[in-house]
Amino acid sequence: MIQPQSYLSVADNSGARRLMCIRVLGTSNRRYANTGDIIIAVVKEALPNMPLKRSEIVRAVIVRTCKEIKRDNGMILRFDDNAAVLINQEGNPRGTRVFGPVARELRENNFTKIVSLAPEVL
Repeated sequence: MIQPQSYLSVADNSGARRLMCIRVLGTSNRRYANTGDIIIAVVKEALPNMPLKRSEIVRAVIVRTCKEIKRDNGMILRFDDNAAVLINQEGNPRGTRVFGPVARELRENNFTKIVSLAPEVL
């Protein structure tokens, strides 16, 4: 569960290292975001000499959460960290690589490009 003021690590090579969620997209009064949801975030840490800078506002899709995901078959999936992948307005990833495992729920939300870039889909 990601809410405003939550910090996330970045799971791609776009140049950002840490994000802070400032808005959960969806209905007007949505409080929490889970895996596969889109958020608006601000870059808190960035690598030098990269296109993204500190304090830049970006869109991101959540790929891992510490809060467990309950699936219909009874399986529970939990990750060690909260992580997101930066996307553009069309929903395509801004980076060219995705680091670490991602949840299978991204495929259901039409983020197939992120799923195909990921080294492992759980």
